[in-house]
Amino acid sequence: MGENREIQKGVWEGRIPVAFHLSEDDTENEHPDPVYLMLPRISYFPLHTEKINKHFIKFVNDEQAEEMWLEYDNQPLKWHYPVGLLFDLYCSENSLPWNITVHFKDFPEEELLHCISKDAIESHFMSTVKEADSLKHRGQVINSMQKRDHKQLWTGLLHDKFDQFWSVNRKLMESNGEETFKYIPYRLYMLDRHYVTNLFRPMTDEGRPQVLRQLLMSAVPQLFNEDEEFQKHVRIHGTEPSLDTPIFWLSENFSFPDNFLHLCISET
Repeated sequence: MGENREIQKGVWEGRIPVAFHLSEDDTENEHPDPVYLMLPRISYFPLHTEKINKHFIKFVNDEQAEEMWLEYDNQPLKWHYPVGLLFDLYCSENSLPWNITVHFKDFPEEELLHCISKDAIESHFMSTVKEADSLKHRGQVINSMQKRDHKQLWTGLLHDKFDQFWSVNRKLMESNGEETFKYIPYRLYMLDRHYVTNLFRPMTDEGRPQVLRQLLMSAVPQLFNEDEEFQKHVRIHGTEPSLDTPIFWLSENFSFPDNFLHLCISET
């Protein structure tokens, strides 16, 4: 087990081609061409959609224009979920480019949080990093860092700087004098329901590494059959890891920048 810089860099460099289309309900006259972007899987939509906003807003009636929001296949997309998580949850590699609809009215208040500024994204991101560290290290690592370290984590993600981000994030991925993390920060996502999580240790009481299969059996036992075969598929960063992968290794190398494993469970 251990960190693998090559894998971490490969995860960081993952991209998804996205085609943004203005909703037909938002314009009465000329319908603009879509805008195409290659977006980092590990990032968040509002960090990349300023040019989308500027391109489409001139086609929208000023009196009707509200906060911009995104939708795919009638599903509003949560801006505080990473791009790659949303893609793996709702789409597939067979559906590229990812066609997303842009809206400027009828904001779905009951389904989405408002995103008033990039400060809101930073605040959400850092609170999630702190939650992850409270699980891994009882919060000791993040609390021992200086404010400039916190800011470097954020600006590294914001400006897509792998080395800048990981020079700080590496401290959060260390075992901090212990053999492994105390608990694994993870969330399991399935369509049409809230994510699932619980406290899960990376090692058994006997000191043996626990694997992804054991995490799934702990969190979603109903998805296994009588022969203990998992009946679904699990994806992270567009890949389907082996269920025999040590969960500590996955946490070190496949966590999103917020330090959580965001695992999508699907039928196919």
